[in-house]
Amino acid sequence: MMRWPLKKPENQNRLGRQRYGFSVGPEKAVEALRTALAMGADTAVRIDPEGKALDGLATARVLAGELKKGNFDLIIAGHRAVDDDNFQVGPAVAEFMDTPHISMVIAQTIGDGKIRCTRTIEGGTLVLETALPALITTQRGLNEPRYASLPGIMKAKKKPIDTRPLSATGTDPGDPMVKILALRLPPERKRGRVIDGDGPAAKAAALVKILREEAKVI
Repeated sequence: MMRWPLKKPENQNRLGRQRYGFSVGPEKAVEALRTALAMGADTAVRIDPEGKALDGLATARVLAGELKKGNFDLIIAGHRAVDDDNFQVGPAVAEFMDTPHISMVIAQTIGDGKIRCTRTIEGGTLVLETALPALITTQRGLNEPRYASLPGIMKAKKKPIDTRPLSATGTDPGDPMVKILALRLPPERKRGRVIDGDGPAAKAAALVKILREEAKVI
């Protein structure tokens, strides 16, 4: 799971503030952190769960525990993880840190120590504002997707990644409240069927016959 705590928004990095990429995950999370470094993060931190199963809340506890050790202006998190799809980690980090948060953000502006965000709601959008520091979770449309540049990729390979074992963080993630009992692939879809015939009328008649006699849906 990738989370993007930032010391300062990108358009203010010229002030000398640092941008950090955080991840709680196994060794394969290094690849995502390298991408973060290639795209502008100054430092990457990986918390190694040491084989311990962490659900969304446990992951949030670990991240919040590490973030509390430093200062920040803005934490940017994805609005959901692609593995369990539970929408929990970002808001839970904010809750554990007692920090304001705005979720599902599609646009934002920062000024005068505040962040104003447009977020999606059912059937429309909502504009919210809060004082910094704060945490936001992102939604599609917030930024323009881009690829890491070749110079950025080469520089990222030389940057160290601060790997910390979970046991050394001082944070007890607790027992997971959600456990994965099984994972199954969805049933494989049947191949499509091409209807043969001389012209549209013949094909339509053949299709109707198939739907009536074979599929029995009409």
